[in-house]
Amino acid sequence: MYLIEPIRNGQYITDGAVYVDSGAVNMCCILEQDTSIYGDFQRFYQPAIQALHNLGATDVIQSGRNDLALNGKKVSGAAMTLMNNRIYGGYSLLLDVDYDAMVNVLKPNRKKIESKGIKSVRARVGHLRESLAPQYQHITIEEFKNLMVEQILGIDDINDAKRYILSDEDWAAIDELTAKKYKNWDWNYGRSPRYEYNRSEKLSSGTVDITIAVEHNRIADCRIFGDFFGQGDITEVEAALKGTKMTKEDLSNVLNTLDLTYYFGNITADELVQMIMS
Repeated sequence: MYLIEPIRNGQYITDGAVYVDSGAVNMCCILEQDTSIYGDFQRFYQPAIQALHNLGATDVIQSGRNDLALNGKKVSGAAMTLMNNRIYGGYSLLLDVDYDAMVNVLKPNRKKIESKGIKSVRARVGHLRESLAPQYQHITIEEFKNLMVEQILGIDDINDAKRYILSDEDWAAIDELTAKKYKNWDWNYGRSPRYEYNRSEKLSSGTVDITIAVEHNRIADCRIFGDFFGQGDITEVEAALKGTKMTKEDLSNVLNTLDLTYYFGNITADELVQMIMS
């Protein structure tokens, strides 16, 4: 097994599928010889659980299908995929958590959260630092990463790990792939599954209540209600919004073509966009 060092001018490649910040380590691996582990998160997580136990976090357990929990709070989430008879897998490890930043960026399905008896994302997520043995209480995130690698590889010194350091040619190929495949709206948002949500807010013209169905990150359907005093048929606004990408720019472009005062009274496109995107 090799330790791949993604070092280039202090930049790191990150995956938008999991929450990443300066207090998290993300462990990734490629398994080629035993694809029977695919979907078996219990086996997949076992080396990480043993490593954390060795570092003092003995209360860490697997929870649900693909999480690790500590005293009832999630400290890791895992994912894997099978391609060309190889398993690509990984998991996050939350040493510390900036809860305010996390709450701002994570928008899970509210029904999923409520079904677990949890009031918020913040109430569900924990961190590992305080559970570690005393000698590890003040380690940096880099030291924590090295300790986990040492434990999983069964080595005493991180310098004993075989490394593959990405070359300039590797980075050039990565940049080319990123530009062609990943840096576009369709890849990042266009494949999103259908979901619905509701927003209700008292704006300058009165209360506006909008329910939106989103599919492939475009508005598939919407319904607008409220006690605003407009003169126009609000279904014309609903129809105009259908098919619009869920971006501030696209929503603004559509709403600015409409006489919103005619439909809503004293209201601006910016107010409506802010409400929809909140």
